[in-house]
Amino acid sequence: MSKPEKYDPFRRSVGHVLDIIGEGWSILIIREAFLGTRRFEEFQGRLGIARNILTTRLKKLCANEILDRVPVKEGAKRHEYILTSKGKDMMPLLVALTQWGDKWFYGEDNVPLIFLDRDQGEPIASVQVYSASGEVLRPRDVMIKAGPGATPEAIERIEELNQNE
Repeated sequence: MSKPEKYDPFRRSVGHVLDIIGEGWSILIIREAFLGTRRFEEFQGRLGIARNILTTRLKKLCANEILDRVPVKEGAKRHEYILTSKGKDMMPLLVALTQWGDKWFYGEDNVPLIFLDRDQGEPIASVQVYSASGEVLRPRDVMIKAGPGATPEAIERIEELNQNE
């Protein structure tokens, strides 16, 4: 995503995320990190990714504070890649992408991966968007309004959207 911000009045909220994880290998690396993969060789072996591409993606994920590169032990030359708090906050995104992909590519009765609640041992619920009162919202139930960081262009676009409803 190399389009300048002037083409996106919403200040590239989605665009910035896609700049970091929009390339397919990046989200797979993040998924592997959630599954406990930590070392370069493990990422490479589990994903079948070329070393140069893996190096580039790991550097980008570290530069954007999704992963942290830490020595295996003090003074060691070898490193591990650990999810940061920012990276761990991507869990709902990863689960939502997985659930959506499984539903639409494999069918609900043929999903290859099921997320379980560790304490209960039961499948987790589908990721949904909820109202403040806890009701599931559909796309038609959601509208947007300008936030404190909105640009004049965003305010104009949002007003236009809300007039067309």
